Amino acid sequence: FVTTPTGHKYEGVRFEKGNCGVSIMRSGEAMEQGLRDCCRSIRIGKILIQSDEETQRAKVYYAKFPPDIYRRKVLLMYPILSTGNTVTEAVKVLAEHGVQPSVIILLSLFSTPHEITILTTEVHPVAPTHFGQKYFGTD
Repeated sequence: FVTTPTGHKYEGVRFEKGNCGVSIMRSGEAMEQGLRDCCRSIRIGKILIQSDEETQRAKVYYAKFPPDIYRRKVLLMYPILSTGNTVTEAVKVLAEHGVQPSVIILLSLFSTPHEITILTTEVHPVAPTHFGQKYFGTD
């Protein structure tokens, strides 16, 4: 068991072969090195989703996954979760590639409170939108 900084006990999980990462470009790519530090040979897919400026709907522009992704557990990397539109669209695309939603684990650093289970470092009412710019030095 691990006791979190907030005092909760967490049983933890074990590493299993067959996992893969999928980063939602571009801010999700900031999480790739940390995943590789933990799991050196893990395969990583990419997906580019952007919101349409007029409709605010998420649109997929690019998706490249390991060919056997439907047999893997997927660690979906997206550091800032606010409305969930981008992540929802990413889950739809993964499902179209045969991935069951039950094997998708969302890895996030910051999120606003919602009614789904999220592994994150902080829940805050306002998510910082500058994470990608700070990480990549483009602010």
